[in-house]
Amino acid sequence: MTNFSPREIVSELDRHIIGQHDAKRAVAIALRNRWRRQQLPDDLRDEVMPKNILMIGPTGVGKTEISRRLAKLAGAPFIKVEATKFTEVGYVGRDVEQIIRDLVEIGLVLVREKKRQEVQAKAHANAEERVLDALVGKTASPATRDSFRKKLRNGEMDDKEIDIEIADTGSGMGGFEIPGMPGANIGVLNLSEMFGKGMGGKTKKVRTSVKASYEDLIRDESDKLLDDEVIQREALRLVQEDGIVFLDEIDKIAAGDGRMGAGVSREGVQRDLLPLVEGTTVATKYGPIKTDHILFIASGAFHVSKPSDLLPELQGRLPIRVELQALTKEDFRRILTETEASLIRQYRALMETEELKLDFTEDAIDALADVAVHLNATVENIGARRLQTVMERVLDEISFTAPDQSGQEIMIDSDYVREHVGDLANDTDLSRYIL
Repeated sequence: MTNFSPREIVSELDRHIIGQHDAKRAVAIALRNRWRRQQLPDDLRDEVMPKNILMIGPTGVGKTEISRRLAKLAGAPFIKVEATKFTEVGYVGRDVEQIIRDLVEIGLVLVREKKRQEVQAKAHANAEERVLDALVGKTASPATRDSFRKKLRNGEMDDKEIDIEIADTGSGMGGFEIPGMPGANIGVLNLSEMFGKGMGGKTKKVRTSVKASYEDLIRDESDKLLDDEVIQREALRLVQEDGIVFLDEIDKIAAGDGRMGAGVSREGVQRDLLPLVEGTTVATKYGPIKTDHILFIASGAFHVSKPSDLLPELQGRLPIRVELQALTKEDFRRILTETEASLIRQYRALMETEELKLDFTEDAIDALADVAVHLNATVENIGARRLQTVMERVLDEISFTAPDQSGQEIMIDSDYVREHVGDLANDTDLSRYIL
């Protein structure tokens, strides 16, 4: 759990997302409140619930990205799901508790990676011994092993091919669910987990270069040093205390169009979400998960429906409302130039791999922003995603011919931009299909 202040969290989000200050403030406060809660005495800590957030705004303005960056900053298990993918219990489709089961799997991966880092040095030493065994055999004299060890560390043996045995993680059948008991997932994998370490587990022989073998061997040796029970216990705690669920397209399950048939199923999904968002216990194959302290961030464009069309009970469980603004021309300019992994920086780096230098003039950036704003206004407002379409169109010819122009420098100006997208942007019928 990060101990960044809300101001520092907003500053960190500003590196990747332009504008939307209100939304950033809301998630920064929510994250800081988690840290504050951890400092409380046990009896009070259980009483403090997270204040779930409802983000309202058009597509492509940063709703998902804010949540994703927040989770990354906090090192928290994060899952994004579309509310429309789920159906009421009893209907064909996924039930909402699957969200939490998927979140647990993500938590396990996070914890396992963290634990692997902790035993990295020991695992690397063990992996080196296994490479030496493959090169000179287990019966080689210490002097021979030391000689080869020096060559190994100097990179002299990197390209030599060796045979290694690693754990066969891809073998076995997946678990299956017992009808009516979705949390009771059993299967061959569970048996292999029970007996795997004690009986050596199933291995497979792989032929690879010395350099490439290290990644597999270090992972293999790390897993031997780890305790699965400790990992599962820590993952369950991490999900319960720090998990973040991003419920996208929540507006699509709000009955705002007056049609009864679809409305019944949508209302059912909302009713199934209620206990999950308020706090319930979900059975998973690793153990029960309490959702009381998981942070839920719901989002939707609410073009057709309104937040008030959601069930009153669900509205009450999303107490913090944040409205995100549509992007302006200035926002598009800043997205192209100021973000840490801006599109212009990405395309420059891609072309540099072909030894081609790409430069954009200020008026070219203005022209790109103009085209994006114009298309969003006349065709369909897809927010910042429009820039990717426009950039691809502008740089299509350069991307195709880049290997033939190695060593050159290309300057993109406003004339170049208009030449490649100007006519298409002005022809509404064409731009509907091409841009």
